[in-house]
Amino acid sequence: MQQYLGYSEAELQRLSGYWTAKEINQQPDCWAQTAAIIHECNDQIKTFMDDVYSHKNLRIVLTGAGTSAFAGRSLALGLSQRLQRCVDAISTTDIVSNPRQCFAENIPTLLVSFARSGNSPESVAAVELANQTLTQCFHLVLTCNADGKLYKCCSNDKQSLAFLMPAETNDQSFAMTSSFSSMMVAAFSVLMYGSDYTKEIESICKCSVGLIKDLNTQIKDTAAQALERVIYLGSGGLQGLAQESALKLLELTAGKVVATYDSPLGFRHGPKSIVNQSTMIVVFISNDPYTRQYDLDLLAEICRDDIAARVVAITAQADEIETRADVIRIPSMEAATDIELLFPYMLYAQMYSFHRAVALGNTPDNPCPTGEVNRVVQGVTIHDLSN
Repeated sequence: MQQYLGYSEAELQRLSGYWTAKEINQQPDCWAQTAAIIHECNDQIKTFMDDVYSHKNLRIVLTGAGTSAFAGRSLALGLSQRLQRCVDAISTTDIVSNPRQCFAENIPTLLVSFARSGNSPESVAAVELANQTLTQCFHLVLTCNADGKLYKCCSNDKQSLAFLMPAETNDQSFAMTSSFSSMMVAAFSVLMYGSDYTKEIESICKCSVGLIKDLNTQIKDTAAQALERVIYLGSGGLQGLAQESALKLLELTAGKVVATYDSPLGFRHGPKSIVNQSTMIVVFISNDPYTRQYDLDLLAEICRDDIAARVVAITAQADEIETRADVIRIPSMEAATDIELLFPYMLYAQMYSFHRAVALGNTPDNPCPTGEVNRVVQGVTIHDLSN
């Protein structure tokens, strides 16, 4: 009988957690499928991106709403370093309400849109506002829904390149998991076209399959601890992942657990005040040797403070880790970039959120059945920019 995250399908149906558990579990397979889809379109990608990258003053903007926005935040700094270009992460919610500020500099721009359904009101509006505001705007659309408004409006546009993720990434659960991570694989692969990352993706997938199996019981036990606050910390792109990790916990527990995020350096400047004896702090530790020093400094400090109920360090390297923390080591990723680490690191946060929701008696697939928060955002009025 098939099991996901340690539960049978029958148990998951009873807990209203089947889709969430399945979609967390399926991610390594989805990443491999996504990489194959992008590989099959190499010629199309080259034609489009050669034109886009011919603009020396090109600006790349990664956009989306909620989790889709945090996909951009997780990737932007690493991509900027790799591409040696300006890469910004700006949410569609900011673009829609402030397009003239977001696109104040009228330079050639590639807008990379992440969207699970493509039906959120801001998704299409951000594309339209970019076209209205900028003289020259290209669009890379990454979505999971062939019937979505965003995909339909961009799939036949000459200034756009639109890709569909594997069908199963159109998550049926309230919370985005496999959609989030698969769109990140696609974005990195398209923007870094011309480079072969097959071995890296295979390594990430293999490592993550093992992690889901090996860490599940430990994470479930941790989630059984009655903690009221969880703080995720990460540097650079890992701060984007920290933001997504906090949102996932808020979503799946319907706010019963207070979750927040910061960078290790930023945490000292006031936000550290939130720590009490019912707090867990999770530190995503960078593989960059310079950045890693700051992560380890903060980790040692919060362990010395001895206030938080639990401190978790997630790392791919074993050296110099504070032993008073719960250390989770990601195997075979010692030489990985921080972009590669996003994928195994995110599994901890997703799995913890699922198990914490179940421990609280919440229903992960539909954590807010009264409808104040919806799978596809409702109630947004898009106003005319000319007004």
